[in-house]
Amino acid sequence: MVIRGDADSPSSEERPGRLRGADAVRLHLTLAAGLTICVGAFCFEVLRALGGNKLSWLYVFEWPMFAAFAVYMWWMLLTGQDRHRPSPPNDRPAAPEQLHDEPGEEHDEQLEAWQRYLREMDGADAKERDRAT
Repeated sequence: MVIRGDADSPSSEERPGRLRGADAVRLHLTLAAGLTICVGAFCFEVLRALGGNKLSWLYVFEWPMFAAFAVYMWWMLLTGQDRHRPSPPNDRPAAPEQLHDEPGEEHDEQLEAWQRYLREMDGADAKERDRAT
């Protein structure tokens, strides 16, 4: 979702806004599903770790980190901080090298050589097609 500034405001550039409506509902449901999976996996690994599986202790700490990351990403997506904000306009003039609209004469020879090459390739393709038929 993009919020536009009023025409009377000094900055009418687009800026990202908070998600609303169906997009926000889908994001909340995704978070709820992700947290449900993380909590379930955490409980499963705690039971396995208490049962003697020493490797499960690693997962006991890993699943809460996944849940924390899911909450962090949910907040970033919900508030629009994941979307690109337009950069402020650059008031500096362009460098003299950037002011040329047309290529110089030194490129004419290269362009002609490229066009000759393309014509040769097209001719070779036509000969190849003629031999195949």
